[in-house]
Amino acid sequence: MAPVPPAPKAPSGRGADLATVTPRAEQSAMVVLSAAAAVLLLASLGQTIVTTAMPVIAADLGGLDHITWIITAYLLASTISAPIFGKLGDLFGRKIVMQGGILVFLTGSVLGGIAPDMTTLVIARGVQGLGGGGLIVAAMAVVADVVPARDRGKAQGLMGGVFGVSTVVGPLLGGFLVDQFSWHTIFFVNLPVGAAAMTVLGVALSRKPRDPGAARPSVDYLGAALLATVLGTIVLIANLGGSTLAWGDPALLGLFALLAGALVSFVLVERRAPEPILPMDLFRNNAFLTVNTTGLLVGTAMFGAIAFVPLYLQMVRGISPAQSGMFLVPMMGGLILTSMGAGRLMARTGHYKWYPVISTAILACGMALLSTLTPTTPLALVVVYMVTVGIGIGPVMSIGVVAIQNALPVRLLGVGTASANMFRLIGGATGTSAFGAIFGSALAINLGGDLARALGAEDGVRSLSAAAIAALEPAQQTLVLQGFADALSPIFLTGAGLAALACLASSLLRELPLATELPGRSAPEAKPTAEPAVTRTAPSRASAPQGGGGMALPAASAPHR
Repeated sequence: MAPVPPAPKAPSGRGADLATVTPRAEQSAMVVLSAAAAVLLLASLGQTIVTTAMPVIAADLGGLDHITWIITAYLLASTISAPIFGKLGDLFGRKIVMQGGILVFLTGSVLGGIAPDMTTLVIARGVQGLGGGGLIVAAMAVVADVVPARDRGKAQGLMGGVFGVSTVVGPLLGGFLVDQFSWHTIFFVNLPVGAAAMTVLGVALSRKPRDPGAARPSVDYLGAALLATVLGTIVLIANLGGSTLAWGDPALLGLFALLAGALVSFVLVERRAPEPILPMDLFRNNAFLTVNTTGLLVGTAMFGAIAFVPLYLQMVRGISPAQSGMFLVPMMGGLILTSMGAGRLMARTGHYKWYPVISTAILACGMALLSTLTPTTPLALVVVYMVTVGIGIGPVMSIGVVAIQNALPVRLLGVGTASANMFRLIGGATGTSAFGAIFGSALAINLGGDLARALGAEDGVRSLSAAAIAALEPAQQTLVLQGFADALSPIFLTGAGLAALACLASSLLRELPLATELPGRSAPEAKPTAEPAVTRTAPSRASAPQGGGGMALPAASAPHR
């Protein structure tokens, strides 16, 4: 990738040149992308490395009934911090935001490593999530700072590959560290990795001094607090509803009331804020609306596959947890391959609209295939189905972010990038909860009476385990396994329907020309003109409504990183 020329100094004005970060003149965009990939790896590994250590942690610290909060706390905090860090990156630059995110993440890692009880560990995971969510968003936004829109798909494909690798490597690395050392090491291992990422950032990115004539950016603290309340409440309802709390429980009803009040207040505040955390006008932008709707639906299907395919393999096929986790590798392989492949095709052709449409149609087919799983389905077919699901997810992740970034001005790149991650996480949280409710109801209907009699327990369904199934008589075992597989089928069929809706939503995306140069940067040979101009092979986004959504977003005069 060719070196990125230095950006000219931006005109004075609010946020125009504040805490600007650009790659040094002698460094290439690849160095910056390497730094972003290192940061993304740190954050995404922090999310997945703990999964295989959870039983050991629960045995050591106690609090088995709260073990899921080790994951939920991270998911909750990262969902909250993503849009806030995205906006702070737009105002103050990516470098300082990423460095701050690393410090927060490492603080949570230290607290987790020395946690004496489960409550402290859950709090530490929340602190980790605050830093990790911000790092993921800032790392993906950096791509738009140093890579022109047309080449951005390849870079975002690389980022998607890093995320996919961490999803597979994280649990394996966590299991290795727990077996060889102790669960504490899965937190302390982040310290040298974080220090290395901080060093790479210091070399790859530099800050411009603040323009004395520029006004100090206004931070929307109230909007940030209200958005945190909205997102946090959504995740809590998704995780508690129907499981820990009944849907009619007063506490859960109170959460719904809190959500409604916070959402209305957030919209009112954002309409009046000088620098809103999430500008309401974005929801009139075609790319923002269609890509995030698609991401919400695909996130639901993706997390459903990740959560329930291993469950099928362990309970129905009797495969160990470690081996069942390996069946996610084919899905991630398909995801990485198509994510990077779609980015390369976009760079070559300049078109991108139909890749998400085709891939979500493939995702719908993959989820429909998973709904056909039975106790006798060949494991090779399970691998094929998982590859199909991965192929369907990949282009959505890489192309979607590029489409949003291409439709927004520089000053909103962080917010736009954060939105893609935020809506995907919301889909995953709510989808996993909804799928769990569907599975529980179907399992109770299919097996409740028979399983209770077979196990000799009043709560037969809740007592279900692989060991208990293996101890059954052959005839009873066949009945239970078939009923279990039948209970999973509605989950995957629902996922197929959501993927079909995502296909329909992505078809509404209006393709915009992809810029071949960075916004606000002229080619070296360009001659000065009477009026400022942005050198691009595609029409300037400043002169036309973005995405055809009725919202004309002004282009910034220079990148401000």
